[in-house]
Amino acid sequence: MQKNRRKRRKKEENIYEERVVNISRVAKVVKGGRRFRFSALVVVGDKKGKVGFGTGKAQEVPDAIKKAIEEAKRSFVKVPMYGTTIPHEITGRHGGGKVYLKPAVEGTGVIAGGPVRAVLEAAGVSDILSKSLGSDSPINIVRATMHAIDNLRTADQVARTRGKTPKEILS
Repeated sequence: MQKNRRKRRKKEENIYEERVVNISRVAKVVKGGRRFRFSALVVVGDKKGKVGFGTGKAQEVPDAIKKAIEEAKRSFVKVPMYGTTIPHEITGRHGGGKVYLKPAVEGTGVIAGGPVRAVLEAAGVSDILSKSLGSDSPINIVRATMHAIDNLRTADQVARTRGKTPKEILS
C-alpha cells in the first residue's frame, strides 16, 4: 500500500502588515441600470521603514483588496528614520490634500488621523505628530503622506548635497 506523498508548500510568512484604509462602492451607469463594483485602498508596510500603498477595483470586496495589496507591494518607499520618529518637519501635498508631519519625542505615540496613521504605523514610525489639512479624501491624504515621506532627507543626504560633513550640518 503506497502512501500519498505530496510535497506540501509552507505558507509564505506574512512579513508585511496590511491595512485596509478605505472601501467604497462605485457605480457605472449603463443602459440597463447601474453596475456596482468595489474600490479598495490598502497600505502595506514592514514596520521597519518600508511602506507602500495601492488601490484595487473589482466586483467583490476581497478581490479588490487582493489587487490593492499586490499594487502596494510593488510601490514600496524607504522611510528615513531618526530613532522612532522622522528626521525633520515636512508638508506633503497631493491634489487638495495636505499633510503636515512633525517629529516627536519618544513616548508621544502616533498622533494622526485615519489614513495618515495607517501609513505611519505600517512604516514603523512610532512617535510623530501630524495634521491633515484641506481635502479629507482618503486617497489624497495617503498620497500626500507618501509625498511627504518621499521628500524626507537625513542629515547625511543633506551633507552630501552641500559637500559638508553631517556634523557641520547638525551644529
